[in-house]
Amino acid sequence: MFDYFFKKKLRLSNSVNFQYVFSKSSKKNTLEISILGRSNVLGYPRLGLSIPRKNIKNAHNRNLIKRLVRETFRLLQHQLISMDFVVIAKKNILNLDNKKIIDMLKSLWAHYHR
Repeated sequence: MFDYFFKKKLRLSNSVNFQYVFSKSSKKNTLEISILGRSNVLGYPRLGLSIPRKNIKNAHNRNLIKRLVRETFRLLQHQLISMDFVVIAKKNILNLDNKKIIDMLKSLWAHYHR
């Protein structure tokens, strides 16, 4: 039985973890969003978010995108390989509705399934 919580251990919490992913990572992307991933030895995936204010001006839009990314990760965490992920949102993401963003995220996460 799996639990589907987004616990603290599943988050990239400091800049050292982010630099680890940025230094050598595999990249899957669309025009609206990119997912960088790098293997870890922890046995479970971790998630970091980079939603720049430069790309998305309004805080409520940034928060909405963060919620959608965290929710798709939370639901798929047991199917993902053991990697550290950083999700980067781009300006074009504001042109999409929530359903399209979720579908796009699911298709990007599918590249990292076990």
